[in-house]
Amino acid sequence: MKKIRWGFIGCGEVTERKSGPAFNNVEGSSVVAVMSRNADKAQSYAERHNIERWYTDPQALIDDPNVNAVYIATPPSSHATYAIMSMRAGKPVYVEKPLAASYDDCARINHVCLETRVPCFVAYYRRYLPYFLKVKDLLQQGAIGKVLNVQIRFACPPRQVDYNAPEERPWRIQPDIAGGGYFYDLAPHQLDLLQQFFGVITKAEGHSANIGGLYQAEDTVSASFQFENGLPGSGSWCFAGHEAGKDDRIELIGTDGILTFSVFNYDPIHLYTTGGMQEYTVPNPQYVQQPLIQSIVETMQGRGDCQCTALSATPTNWAMDKILGKF
Repeated sequence: MKKIRWGFIGCGEVTERKSGPAFNNVEGSSVVAVMSRNADKAQSYAERHNIERWYTDPQALIDDPNVNAVYIATPPSSHATYAIMSMRAGKPVYVEKPLAASYDDCARINHVCLETRVPCFVAYYRRYLPYFLKVKDLLQQGAIGKVLNVQIRFACPPRQVDYNAPEERPWRIQPDIAGGGYFYDLAPHQLDLLQQFFGVITKAEGHSANIGGLYQAEDTVSASFQFENGLPGSGSWCFAGHEAGKDDRIELIGTDGILTFSVFNYDPIHLYTTGGMQEYTVPNPQYVQQPLIQSIVETMQGRGDCQCTALSATPTNWAMDKILGKF
């Protein structure tokens, strides 16, 4: 069996809680190098996770002969650069979501992916989680009949860091780094999932505003969109509301019932039909990216076919850029 030896570019929060440990939990996979521009951070991460080598230069990590696959866990503005560097070096790459900070950068990644024939995978790990596979199964069973409408609702109060001075604000609310605000960070998971259920979004428009005035990026977004099969949908996102208005909900309305679920809280799935309400509680693995990482590793070993690729991830960036009026 081919051994997949990963090098991490970036070692932030996501690698601690969601992804990092999973790479070593998958058979035939291990982490052998890590890179951060902050030497202390890179060294600390390597020592805490028993990783052999650490770097402060991304090219040095990519050129490491012991690294044969690269995981990019940096903010979106650098995804295209590092993904292209890795693919041109002949090394498969796994990129955090969203694929890039813009649809144009996604197109650049896909061009190099096709040119080099080196695979590029994207961390839309919710496609592989048992919770969302249950939602997909209920839809395929016809639990709510023909789906007529899709509604996304998400609201939360400001985070404490949102009140920081501009130079201390998180990258997620700096449009030049993140592609937008929290919408560009969180909505990709929702929109990608829905496209797995109903096909690609081919029409999208929206209105965005900064109502709270805490930072430059949009904090409120309303959108309408349509899937390739003609199914219409809508969404509202607010990142500066009152605690009492917190919401994380997708509602699918069908001819025979309604199906509701959350995307970030993993609240019980609710199915409403003429027979009453049914509730499904579906646990997820400890490290939520592990099922996807396992599929990627198996694909690189020649015994799988992971479809969570750059090409499949690009329509989500297209839809978000349309909603935000970026083109």
